[in-house]
Amino acid sequence: MKNSFRMLAIAGLVVLTGLAVAPIFAQDGPPAGAPQERRMGSGGPGGPGFGPGRGPMGILGEFGRGLRQLDLTDAQREQVRTIVGSHQAALKEIGDRLRVAHDGMDALITADVVDEAAIRAKSAEVAAVQADAAVLRARVRHDVFGVLTAEQQARAKELRAQRETRQKERAQNVREHRPRRQGAR
Repeated sequence: MKNSFRMLAIAGLVVLTGLAVAPIFAQDGPPAGAPQERRMGSGGPGGPGFGPGRGPMGILGEFGRGLRQLDLTDAQREQVRTIVGSHQAALKEIGDRLRVAHDGMDALITADVVDEAAIRAKSAEVAAVQADAAVLRARVRHDVFGVLTAEQQARAKELRAQRETRQKERAQNVREHRPRRQGAR
């Protein structure tokens, strides 16, 4: 139980930190003369995975990954960077709040005495921070969506529908191939 909350906290921090702008900056390389950034993850340095400013998810979620497929102009990329950059302080603040809330939840769950009221109160606190993060993400996404042309917006919606279909298919495959427990029906 302790590890699952720790992983949840880590995942929340990943989503809410510098990884937010990865899909946007992945469209173009580093400035001329800048040192090559090294990323760690599966495949080693420079490969896919986590590292400074890089990762599969961010404040824009899968929408951010889809931006690469929308053929943004240089001006649009700059506008997106400005939008996301303007929210960096809020992202850090929410990430910090989420970490503190999850640490507190972990402490309550692993305590020697079960304090149901405290756990419920801390759960409400975690939920409130997650709600704040969702609202911020929606605002940023809305602002970025406004930068896109009508054709790019339509393509973004199409990509989202395709992603949702793939996710449903994967979930169905997992359910179909999951070993059934004996005696469970």
